[in-house]
Amino acid sequence: MAEIKKGAGKRREIEPVEVSVVDSANKEVSRLSLPRVFSSRVNDYLMFDQVLAQRASSRAGTAATKTRGKIRGGGAKPWKQKGTGRARAGSSRSPIWRGGGITFGPQPRSFGYRLPRKARRAALASALSQKARDGQVKVVDNFSFEAPRTKQMKELLDSLSVSGSVLVVLAEMDANVALSARNLPGVSVVLVDGVNVYDLLKHETLLLVPAAVEAIERRLAA
Repeated sequence: MAEIKKGAGKRREIEPVEVSVVDSANKEVSRLSLPRVFSSRVNDYLMFDQVLAQRASSRAGTAATKTRGKIRGGGAKPWKQKGTGRARAGSSRSPIWRGGGITFGPQPRSFGYRLPRKARRAALASALSQKARDGQVKVVDNFSFEAPRTKQMKELLDSLSVSGSVLVVLAEMDANVALSARNLPGVSVVLVDGVNVYDLLKHETLLLVPAAVEAIERRLAA
């Protein structure tokens, strides 16, 4: 029997992640220690289950077929009950006939379901920790525009050396930022309450402001 090492069953503490807070010119202005939710243990299975739940909940579920009761016509008996040599039939809209109803066809339904609350929070913490561990979290000290300008947003992302898909998380709604990023492919702007596992895994870079970091910590601690 293999010898069990002392302390093997204890959970190993994960060190907090520290990132640079940069300005619009990508110059470091301070250092920020990310909250504990950014250094949680990554659970791939929970993230997978949460993504499945999110995608299932987004399904339209509008596929529908008509049963014999929903097809117009067919009220008259096609032929008499006996003496014709054919099977007994009461309606031409029976599922066995061409133009008839569909038996056991799809009907409008909801595919949505939710994981338990603790599982949802653990999955979100896992996704945030995965981003932090891969060095895909960037914090900008100030993120605001005087007016909606897509060109200005593009220049800002270029100056921050951010390429590919970007998820911008704001602590409070800023219409100028949202409108500036709307026409940029791969760039999404959400509030802290809208941060989810699917978006975090779909976008390469997570772009935050310090207030959003604090709001995420409060959201997962509540």
